[in-house]
Amino acid sequence: MSTQITTGKVRFSYVNLFTPRAAQEGAKEKYSVTLLIPKSDKATLQKIKAAIEEAKTKYLTGHNGKKLPANLKSTLHDGDGERPNGGEFGEECKGCYVMTVSSNNQPVIVNADKTPLTDPRELYSGCYGRAIINFYVYDTQGNKGISAGLNGVMKLYDGEPLGGGVVTDSDWDDGWEDTDDDLLG
Repeated sequence: MSTQITTGKVRFSYVNLFTPRAAQEGAKEKYSVTLLIPKSDKATLQKIKAAIEEAKTKYLTGHNGKKLPANLKSTLHDGDGERPNGGEFGEECKGCYVMTVSSNNQPVIVNADKTPLTDPRELYSGCYGRAIINFYVYDTQGNKGISAGLNGVMKLYDGEPLGGGVVTDSDWDDGWEDTDDDLLG
């Protein structure tokens, strides 16, 4: 049994995989992505549950005498429910589980054919892919929960951008007839 899993097809949101970003002012900068996991993907959800149980077992084995609360905090949230802060999830989260994963080190980033993906414009919020994540229990100052570190991301294909948009070459083909007079002012 392992705490590391590879997800099925997920949608990426809040993509910060080429440049680390701090979640809050003053926090440590990390590479991160939010995974939108379809509730219909029972195989990935089963893998997540098993990896979470393995992470709990490893924690308890390594911390003899410690206990975990029954309602352990989790990085996995129901996109049809409320955010941990009480707000609503966005429309793109409906019908999905939502999980933000991060890493201090840049994760491996590849295309579907496993070649390195190096252009940040190719991996954006809204595209689809898979992720390799590793679950662990955290216990800091009495705050206990389950989270997952990000090891790798594979882009499978493009999707409708979530906010901000993506400009492609065809976007410039809008029927305008530019002349030298237009350019000279």
